[in-house]
Amino acid sequence: MRISGIAAGVIGLLMAQIAWAQQAADDVAPEVATDLGYDVPALLQSAADDKAAGQPVVAQNWMVSAAHPLAVEAGAKILQSGGSAADAMIAVQAVLGLVEPQSSGLGGGAFLVWYDAASGQLTTLDGRETAPLTATPRLFQNIDGSPMGFWEAVVGGRSVGVPGTPMLLQEAHRRWGRSNWAGLFTDAETLAREGFAVSLRMAASVARDAVKLSSHPVTAQYFLPEGQALGAGDWVKNPAYADSIRQLAQKGAAPFYTGEIARDIVRAVRTAKAPGELSAIDLALYSVKERAPVCAQYRGHQVCGMGPPSSGGLAVGQILGLVEPFDLAMMGPESAESWRIIGDASRLAFVDRGQYVADSDFVPVPAKGLLAPAYLQDRAQLLQGDDALPEVAPGKPEFDHALNWGADDAIELLSTSHISIVDQYGNALSMTTTIENGFGSRVMVRGFLLNNELTDFSFRSHRDGVPVANRVEPGKRPRSSMAPTIVMKDGEPVLVIGSPGGSRIIGYVAKAIIAHLDWGMDVQAAAALPNMVNRFGIYELEDATFSSALADMGYEVNLRDLNSGIHAIAIAETLQGGADPRREGLAYGE
Repeated sequence: MRISGIAAGVIGLLMAQIAWAQQAADDVAPEVATDLGYDVPALLQSAADDKAAGQPVVAQNWMVSAAHPLAVEAGAKILQSGGSAADAMIAVQAVLGLVEPQSSGLGGGAFLVWYDAASGQLTTLDGRETAPLTATPRLFQNIDGSPMGFWEAVVGGRSVGVPGTPMLLQEAHRRWGRSNWAGLFTDAETLAREGFAVSLRMAASVARDAVKLSSHPVTAQYFLPEGQALGAGDWVKNPAYADSIRQLAQKGAAPFYTGEIARDIVRAVRTAKAPGELSAIDLALYSVKERAPVCAQYRGHQVCGMGPPSSGGLAVGQILGLVEPFDLAMMGPESAESWRIIGDASRLAFVDRGQYVADSDFVPVPAKGLLAPAYLQDRAQLLQGDDALPEVAPGKPEFDHALNWGADDAIELLSTSHISIVDQYGNALSMTTTIENGFGSRVMVRGFLLNNELTDFSFRSHRDGVPVANRVEPGKRPRSSMAPTIVMKDGEPVLVIGSPGGSRIIGYVAKAIIAHLDWGMDVQAAAALPNMVNRFGIYELEDATFSSALADMGYEVNLRDLNSGIHAIAIAETLQGGADPRREGLAYGE
């Protein structure tokens, strides 16, 4: 039953205002979509050929799919030598932080989902950044209590949270590593010292962000040497990054949290434009947290991912649960009706996300209630019509705590990267990694960029006198949309998947899972399928095919680039890997 009457009008108006604010603020071009711009490593040429032909990469023993060929090559070497998926991920991440610095790195954080073949268990690790202990809900507010301008908040030290990636790498290796730790960083250190060619995508990203990059002297010196933006094909060395990588290889994560690198991080944050409050004690107290995976039933599968502070696992699970009563397989991807159902299911998931999801160490989150079959079946009744929902409002999932939270209009922008790996031992890893916005805070230290993850918090602490769940609090982790996912069937993994893309990640991952499970597409075809995303009421399309049909259903349609970055591996008798054609990554296996 749809909401009606005066209550519906009031709620609908409020939600429309919040949605408009989020959509307007988030209406920026996505990261540049380009090809690599130079020859791929010889090892990966067949994989590049398969991607160009729109074919999945097929392998028997192991596979890695990630966002840059040099990072894929580093991971492949580790897997070839008998390393685990965790070992290979460390090598991949270390290289990505150098050759794709706008997206992730040692100054950011990540969420990791792991399937352990020996035990048959799923584990998720939370390497999300944390707010300084001196942070208050007014961190991003003006003197009069109004929200600060978004870019004013992003650029500089104020937006920097405690990085989690170095400690996450160490923790993953402690649990699941097979290879010598120090040897996992060889490719990254060599590339940083000897140099690498700037890709078309990195060059285009630098050119577009030149003004903000110039705000910090160290950052400007690296990305804008002699005042000129790095160009495609430029040969770049980063000795400072090589030194940081060497310290990580020799001493583990400790230098980033209690050593000289930690001191330099604090100094950079506190002396940057819009100084931040990060302190030595904040870094020293940081820890990676193991959390229970969030799993949703879909077509006889379990779709498992990260729980809070990520909203990704919950929102992807809700979308799938809401569309399950409908025969999408029969409708097919060529039906506008399929996309109506998926789009409005996404809107319902996003309105629940905005109301209820935050760091569960600080806020009670009704995770079980949001994915309860009875709740989703009831909400799915809203999708039974034949036109766009006129309004959406948060539901009332079963919960033993109060649900009286203010709606959140936090903005989560682009950048981010994703890594999917399956090793020869049957282990599977899905990790989404980020510094939040492209180039993060624009503050560079020791050869890597620091994140701006704190701007993923709500800038408002209250709405209409009611506290917002995702408000800033000391030591809290901001809500995320990252959705690293492992799909299980009969206790075994069948799909490893994830994507970058800010809050659109949720729609990208849900689309690809539906394309694979409902429409029988291989992972390369699923990744390449045109993106259509509806988060806050405006249907964003990168292909005009359905624009008229969806407009006739009552949607406001926005035709634009939607640069997902799906990296996926399907697991059956063989491994099949896919890499999003919108970006420069590859899948490779043997």
